Amino acid sequence: MDIATTPTNPEGNPELADAAPSPAEPPVILRKDYTPFPWRVPQTKLAFGLGVETTKVVATLNVERNPDAEATQELRLNGDSLKADAVLIDGEPAADWTMDGPDLVVTLPGKSHEVTIETTIDPSANTTLMGLYASNGMLCTQCEAEGFRRITFFPDRPDVLSTYTVRMEGPKDQFPILLCNGNNTASGDGENGTHWAEWHDPWPKPSYLFALVAGDLVANSGTFTTMNGRVVELNVWVRAEDLPRTDHAVESLKKSMKWDEETFGREYDLDLYNIVAVSDFNMGAMENKGLNVFNTKYVLADTDTATDADFDAVEGVIAHEYFHNWSGNRITCRDWFQLSLKEGFTVLRDQLFSQDMQGEAVKRIEDVRILRAAQFPEDAGPLAHPIRPDSYREISNFYTATVYNKGAEVIRMMRTMAGEEKFRAGTDLYFDRHDGEAATCEDFITAIEDGAGLELAQFRRWYRQAGTPRVEVSQELAGDGLAVTLKQTVPPTPGQDVKGAMPIPLRVAVHCRETGAIGAEQLIVLTGDEERFTLPLSGPVPVLSINRGFTAPVVIERDLERDDLVFLAASDDDPFARYEAMQELVVKHLVAAASGDLDEAGRAAGKTAIGDAMRAIVTDGDLDDSMRGELMTLPSETYLFEAMATGNRKADPGAIHNEREQLKAAIGFTLKRELESLYARVVDVSFDDPAGRGARKVKSIIAGIFAASDPERAAIMAARQFDEADNMTDRQGALMVLCGLETPARAERLAAFYDRYQSNALVVDKWFTLQALSLHGDVQEHVKALAEHPDFTMSNPNRVRSLYMAFAGNPQGFHAVDGSGYKLIADVILALDPINPQTAARFVPALGRWRRIESVRAGLMKAELERISRAEGLSRDTFEQVTRSLEG
Repeated sequence: MDIATTPTNPEGNPELADAAPSPAEPPVILRKDYTPFPWRVPQTKLAFGLGVETTKVVATLNVERNPDAEATQELRLNGDSLKADAVLIDGEPAADWTMDGPDLVVTLPGKSHEVTIETTIDPSANTTLMGLYASNGMLCTQCEAEGFRRITFFPDRPDVLSTYTVRMEGPKDQFPILLCNGNNTASGDGENGTHWAEWHDPWPKPSYLFALVAGDLVANSGTFTTMNGRVVELNVWVRAEDLPRTDHAVESLKKSMKWDEETFGREYDLDLYNIVAVSDFNMGAMENKGLNVFNTKYVLADTDTATDADFDAVEGVIAHEYFHNWSGNRITCRDWFQLSLKEGFTVLRDQLFSQDMQGEAVKRIEDVRILRAAQFPEDAGPLAHPIRPDSYREISNFYTATVYNKGAEVIRMMRTMAGEEKFRAGTDLYFDRHDGEAATCEDFITAIEDGAGLELAQFRRWYRQAGTPRVEVSQELAGDGLAVTLKQTVPPTPGQDVKGAMPIPLRVAVHCRETGAIGAEQLIVLTGDEERFTLPLSGPVPVLSINRGFTAPVVIERDLERDDLVFLAASDDDPFARYEAMQELVVKHLVAAASGDLDEAGRAAGKTAIGDAMRAIVTDGDLDDSMRGELMTLPSETYLFEAMATGNRKADPGAIHNEREQLKAAIGFTLKRELESLYARVVDVSFDDPAGRGARKVKSIIAGIFAASDPERAAIMAARQFDEADNMTDRQGALMVLCGLETPARAERLAAFYDRYQSNALVVDKWFTLQALSLHGDVQEHVKALAEHPDFTMSNPNRVRSLYMAFAGNPQGFHAVDGSGYKLIADVILALDPINPQTAARFVPALGRWRRIESVRAGLMKAELERISRAEGLSRDTFEQVTRSLEG
């Protein structure tokens, strides 16, 4: 049967369960073993004879000995699933070459040579979506991290930089558009209905930044004039039917280019900037020099098919990939252990850009929410690793929230300590010093030290220590000030039992609960295991506001009175601190309730306090609705899981879910009148009103609260919102509520949604996700049924993630007490691994949290990991994740 339409087997595969053990473990790669490559490749010429089933590749490499490396006559060219049709040295057939596993090894006696290798590949058979592959009749590439070796034999490592000249030729009717890195230097028609194009990229780059696209595409085009007057042609290439949804992408690119000039002084360096949208893609997007390849999810957007969050994501991801032109392309990584050098820095850059585009307060809260949902659990589990790892077996497993999001937070701390102006001086120095180089994280830190005037010797521990620091806060009145004692600990992580103290910058202020006075903000930096700071008072009843703006990626532990938290949630002048106080108020109550630490009186008091704080938020007439929506959003069950699983206490997902739903119901009952009044106001805000974005967020949150307190009323509200919606944000928000309810409106609106959008793959992905994430009691059966749907396929990563990654993130369904949710995801991993190992491996961490969960579920999760580990022929990607999850 065609693998693209084969559904996963929800009952599992007994043959897989009893399979022979996996082959020998893949080798461990160590950072300390880095040595420069013995040969340089200053020029690379590639010739492609393109075809969906047969593509011929001729690679001509000009190589010369590297004087900075140990001399050798051996030239090792990496390959993966390749066979050499011919090997030539200096134009003559080579006699002295061998295959060493997947690699081609040539002996070269002289100081410089021309090496030519001919290969033939079948893009249509490449289900891994790494290297050159076919996607709906189009040819495209993904080469990061090690995909180029699936195209031709090459020293496929980031420190080998080369200029590329490429000739592409293929059937003109099948591939009317031929794109590659750099600038188009020539094109023309060939024989027998073919045509050709030649491209040259003048900037040396590593092989992972190579890109090629050939297909039937159309472009939304524009221009951008750089700060020095160069006119750059901009193209967003898509299939013809998608062209109307590309205006936002083009405008986002222009905004990104202008912002990077103004904020970081970076100007674009080619005459052409191309973006191509691809429907089959493992990642979000790829920053290939001058030819960015994007998942369609992060290019296509209009109000009928994309939510407000989708518009933000398109803008943010386009910015991220554009910013890589300097922080990743002009300066690349010496080796893959330095991945956060480009990714952490570029994530920070795209976050700062999005703050300027969307508003700083709400964007900062969104970034922290992502960090806590994805990276904090990673730091607390068996897959914990520093932002600059010391070892790996499969590099694709280290494209993690730690490398990206925590990496960004670490660089943000440097910016906080230096100040914006001095930080800019440090980044300018970094770009000037290392332009055209393959650099290291150490190079970046040193440039910030020298340019910003910071001393960062101790700060380097953030790069080499895993784990989320915990800062314990205690306080007492001391004369005219508030004495605050801070103690930091960094929990043990696999391979790192003992940690040193790290510099932790914290913005703080002391308010007065009695008078409502707001204290002045200052920055303190905790550098030791324990330090005492004396802060000025602003009145007789001091309340400490700490880690304002989330200046450090740490967990704050404090025993703050409930009344103080209510005060901060209602009155703090720092938006993040206000949000944090509300989160802390709710987390403390729900963790205590789920752990059985509260009697009925304690539960009632906690709910009353939360209701009081929520009432202040709901009725605050000066509050922007976008911020109001953030303050009204309860902590996720994933975040509560991590908060509960501290010390010797294990998380109980069932108890967490029940207590959270009870709290939502209590809020709905207590604030019924206020919520109805707020809903009546926001429901009348038009889409085009500048306040509409916040209004849309608030109305769906209110419907979700009523779904817990008054399901019948919620169903009526959500159905009306769905029927009257003139945009995807309202339509999806309503359907999200309906999916969790037992009401005829659920099936009716799901069918209407599908009928309207069944030809739009990205919106059908939403349809799958909404059902897989729902609070419906039968969600697992719904997921199994959806796996049999004609539109479901295991070959498209977006579709797989839309159903199964969503389900793995659904605490109620995934953590079913009988372990059936764990078995379902394990079956997916086993079915997907032979097709697309990179995507399969990304499901493993959900099972890897077994040590932090109560014993019954823990045993069931571990058993599924062990079943996966016994599968025959397990990929390196999945093998490493499973092994570390069991051993960590």
